[in-house]
Amino acid sequence: MLTERQRMILSAVIDDYIRSAEPVGSRSISKRGDVGFSPATIRNEMADLEELGFLEQPHTSAGRIPSIKGYRYYVDHLVRLGEVNEEDLSTVRSFFADKMNQMEEIIQHAAMILSNLTNYTSIVLGPETFTNSLKHFQLVPISSDTAVAIVVTNTGHVENRTVSLPADMSMEEMEQAVNILNHKLVGVPISRLKSRIYSEVGQELGRYVDGCERLLGILDEALANEEDNRVFLSGTTNMLTQPEFKDVDKVKTLLDLFEQTPTLMRMFTALPSGIQVRIGTENTHEAINNCSLITATYSVDGQSLGTIGILGPTRMDYGKVISLIDILSKDMAVLLGRWYK
Repeated sequence: MLTERQRMILSAVIDDYIRSAEPVGSRSISKRGDVGFSPATIRNEMADLEELGFLEQPHTSAGRIPSIKGYRYYVDHLVRLGEVNEEDLSTVRSFFADKMNQMEEIIQHAAMILSNLTNYTSIVLGPETFTNSLKHFQLVPISSDTAVAIVVTNTGHVENRTVSLPADMSMEEMEQAVNILNHKLVGVPISRLKSRIYSEVGQELGRYVDGCERLLGILDEALANEEDNRVFLSGTTNMLTQPEFKDVDKVKTLLDLFEQTPTLMRMFTALPSGIQVRIGTENTHEAINNCSLITATYSVDGQSLGTIGILGPTRMDYGKVISLIDILSKDMAVLLGRWYK
């Protein structure tokens, strides 16, 4: 159990290190108006905090920096949630006041706002696949053997791609097939579509349309990228501006991770709901063992829709980031909830 003086000095060291990215000495802490102890007293307490594992000394003649244990204690007991300034709050609120037609646009803008306001990397996981369902499927012919397949989900996501039509399919058969698909599949969760289109829907379609296997394949292809569109990143190069990431290999490992959509999805879906703070080696993926990841889920009526995350150095402005991510996740829940009413 830390004494009140040790708590005050630990908090001061971490606050100074977050601002400067340089080891903090006892003299600089003594000059703070909110501490009020002599350099000798502070130096002794810092030595004790180092012995307890809350601080580290990178060089024998240098000041101290926080350890992962120190950051964890700071986040759990000492951090003061930053008051979001009016300019930042106005940026968030004005974004949600805009009328947007597609959920993707909302999520992309949310990621961009977070990365701009924090100068870290933002990762936003869109609504989970099992909450998305098919709203409409359409085939628009553009030639005798080619059409544009259009898939619209209940979240407003529109997927379209050019596809080849079965050579022996007539216009009447195509319209009949589309009607059957819409009748049978509208409202079915995306996660269950594949099994449905190749079971009872395929059997019924086969009674009316020749070459229905090709048509079912077209629908399957049009839905193939739905899961990949769930992860949105912004500010991926912001890490390059942080002094901790001058190591090219370290940055390359991070950038490689950002390209691995399935890995990012597994990382986020494994996190508990609410606001979570993972510091350094508390993160399970080796690529972010030198980072802190702060996440918050956004939900409607108890149903989790997705997760917002900020990835930055362990020397992160925790108070500001936690406050921003809390506000943004709650506002997203309100706005995105319109699709689930």
